[in-house]
Formats: sequence, structure tokens, C-alpha cells
Amino acid sequence: MSEERYQQRQQHLKEQVEARVADATKTGGIIIVFTGNGKGKSTAAFGTATRAVGHGMQVGVVQFIKGTWENGEYNLLSRNGVEFHLMKTGFTWDTQNKVADTLAAQKVWQQGSRMLSDPSYHLVILDELTYMVTYGYLALDEVIAALKSRPKNQSVIITGRACHRDLIALADTVSELRPVKHAFDAGVKAQKGIDW
Repeated sequence: MSEERYQQRQQHLKEQVEARVADATKTGGIIIVFTGNGKGKSTAAFGTATRAVGHGMQVGVVQFIKGTWENGEYNLLSRNGVEFHLMKTGFTWDTQNKVADTLAAQKVWQQGSRMLSDPSYHLVILDELTYMVTYGYLALDEVIAALKSRPKNQSVIITGRACHRDLIALADTVSELRPVKHAFDAGVKAQKGIDW
């Protein structure tokens, strides 16, 4: 491709991008969903949290399921003003106690619900929330009501596999992570600083 043709193509691309940027005039918080069977949903959420903290924004986190082991995101972000609430039960296949898991989910959800009604939080992360809805630990209608009534400028990130279609419909941005290859399938165990 000639230099002139390349420049023409890039100029056309630039005009398209600038037109889309000019059309994007709405402001306010958004709902982001990271779902799918691939690795990286929580990682994406905490990357966004790190970005928000870097801009001086207030971030709150509720981690469902996780919480029985050390995790890097908590170690870093809690020292930098991020409020964390952890379910502290571990994986449901380990606990095998629906009543206890439901109570733990509802208890930590109270903190999430509180943050979703507080305009001082710029970003609230509901890590692994999708499982709580799928397993019936939290009522979908209650979650949706809290998301809809949150402060106008507050953004929310929801993570977890098999996100309910009503949450996907409510979300502004949805990314589905698809597994192509995973080290665990080759017998590599989860590693500190990479997987947790």
C-alpha cells in the first residue's frame, strides 16, 4: 500500500472516530458486566478499580464466594482507601451448605446495597454476583432495584459466569470472556500474584 493511500485510509478512520466521539454526549455512571467462562473477569474489574483509585475516586467492593484466602487486589486496594466486604465462605462446592451460604451472601449484600445508595462511591464492584443470583442466594428483583436506584454518577461492575439475561439487558457495557486455553487445563496450579 502506498504512503498516500495509507494516509487517506487513516484520515477516513480518524474522521469516523471523531464523529463517534462528538456524538457521545451523555454523562453519568454505567453498569459493566464481565461474564463468560474465560479467565480474567475479576482481573478486569480490579484493573478498572485501580484506574479509578488512580484518579482519586472512591471505590467499594463486595466479593461474593471469595474470601477464605489472601488475595492481591485486597492487599493493594484496601491500603489505598478501597472499602472491601468479603463473603468469606469460599467456593460453594467446598461449603456445600446452601443455608449458610445464603445467609453469608445476604449479609455481605447489605454492604453492597448500602454502597449502591451512597453517592460518595464513584465505583462499586460486585465480584462474583452472578452466582448469587443463579443459586438463588440473592433475589434478582432486589439486585435490579438497587442498581436502578443508585446515584446517577455511580458506576457498577458485575462479574461472574452465566450472568442473568435481565442484568445483561440492564448493563451499558457487557464483555464476555471466552476460554481459548488455560494453564490449569495443562495441570498448572493457580499462582499467587497471577490468579489470586
